[in-house]
Amino acid sequence: MNQPLPGADFLNNAGLNRQHVFNLADLPAELLAPLQPAAHERQLILFGHAGRRLWECVQAEGIRSAHPIDEYSVRTVERWLAQALPATRARFVFPQSLGSQHIGLQRLGKIAGWHRAAPFMVGIDAVWGSWFAYRAVILTDTDLPASAPVDNGYPCDGCADKPCITACPANALAGGTVNLAACNAGRLAPDSTCALGCTARSACPVGAEHRYDDSQIRHSAAGSLAAIRRYQKTIST
Repeated sequence: MNQPLPGADFLNNAGLNRQHVFNLADLPAELLAPLQPAAHERQLILFGHAGRRLWECVQAEGIRSAHPIDEYSVRTVERWLAQALPATRARFVFPQSLGSQHIGLQRLGKIAGWHRAAPFMVGIDAVWGSWFAYRAVILTDTDLPASAPVDNGYPCDGCADKPCITACPANALAGGTVNLAACNAGRLAPDSTCALGCTARSACPVGAEHRYDDSQIRHSAAGSLAAIRRYQKTIST
């Protein structure tokens, strides 16, 4: 069993209830390259949330910015650092921008044992279902015990009914994995039932007790829908 981070109770209560410590020396060079670690930075800490708690905390704090989850997550990690590791030098590499470079969140998630892709293109495990996400990544000068990969089990291999596939109104999962063009077209359709929430994801019974609040689902889906619209506008001009 992995040793909890110092002050882990604070993080868990604040909704950032998934944490994983990596030694930079153990990570693939191509994953580290966009991060450009400084000489004193020895570890990377990945923070995620699972279930409803984080959104409840965001709502309770009344954050009304364009990216309330990002703002709350950064603020929470900063508070945790100040309380639990006050002498630590830390630098956010997510959600802060790295310019044109991007951090491989799903790659980190796979190494941590969190992420195995469901047919609807979201990470899934047998405990939380697909109701978890990556929220913050910091580089630090810490020497904390590195986390071992976790294995909560992969439910899709043993799923005979595959309700996610039949629930997709755009038939974007007919081939067993996401047809992104069909998915985007389905979400952009005037009468779309999945514009503000993936019906395939909601049909999955795994971890259903941890399903996000409807308002969180709509918030996240609105952001991705806006990105699809921007992309479609770009390729059509």
